[in-house]
Amino acid sequence: MSEPSVAAETCVALGATHQQLEPYSTREVTFGPLTVVRALPVKGRRLVGPWCFLDRFGPLTFKGTAMDIGPHPHMGLQTVTWLLDGEVVHDDSLQQEALLRTGGVNVMTSGDAIAHAERTPDKNSGRLNGVQLWTALTDLHRHRPASFQHVTEAPQLEVRGGIVRLFSGALAGGASPAEHFSELVGADLQIHASEILNLALEPHYEHALLLLQGDCAVEGQRLEGRLLYYLGTHRTDVSLSSSAGARVLLIGGPPFPETILMWWNFVARTPEEIRKARSDWEAHVRFGDVSAYKGPRMPAPELVKLAHPNPVS
Repeated sequence: MSEPSVAAETCVALGATHQQLEPYSTREVTFGPLTVVRALPVKGRRLVGPWCFLDRFGPLTFKGTAMDIGPHPHMGLQTVTWLLDGEVVHDDSLQQEALLRTGGVNVMTSGDAIAHAERTPDKNSGRLNGVQLWTALTDLHRHRPASFQHVTEAPQLEVRGGIVRLFSGALAGGASPAEHFSELVGADLQIHASEILNLALEPHYEHALLLLQGDCAVEGQRLEGRLLYYLGTHRTDVSLSSSAGARVLLIGGPPFPETILMWWNFVARTPEEIRKARSDWEAHVRFGDVSAYKGPRMPAPELVKLAHPNPVS
């Protein structure tokens, strides 16, 4: 009897050999009460360095609950949740719980298997604004034990023309305490009104920008809010200007050296690994239980469907 086919996305680092400023269209994804803007993976651009997934959620105001994502599995990746405003509770199968607040970052390393849930706490500000990213783990690290790291406040660096909030990697003479297993950078850049922010970049990295709020221009080109801007490689610096003030997400890293398969919440190398992970999740083995979450866990999609990742996961 033949195995069912797996409708997974093959993701390859295209790694430009030069500087560029190329926009890519994002798309909206609705998940329960929450609608997010998905910037990675998108058509024509699956990876930026090790970053293989990027969702923008908010800014929004609400009464009650804005986020309630039940237990679901992960494999072969790190989740990175950067919160500009609001609160999110993380619970996982390691029985760790963390309340993420404004300016903090959660980094969960799935290794071979982990499960977690994310939700709005009962006591909340009624605001939610942030990004959820994934990094693909290299073959050397993707089977390591699962772990979770909560950083209460990411480093905040005062630079000429603005502020750099560094949630991953190193930039502008600073370094994030978050643990990663590939060279990378992840930063929230605040450009002051009527100012120019100049940053030195690693030339062997590829980089991308996403406008979070306000107005911003790069190389004379105004950034639009629903586009991801790929900067290519061989850049030694970048200059961002703003009239009324802005915040811009910067991600980057060396082009990822391995081809990956993405299906639902799994980053794998072969369809067989995805089949096994799905089977284990449905059989309640390997990934563990999120005992702190009071509610049902997520069932896995059918393998023949291209199962897009959870918006905030």
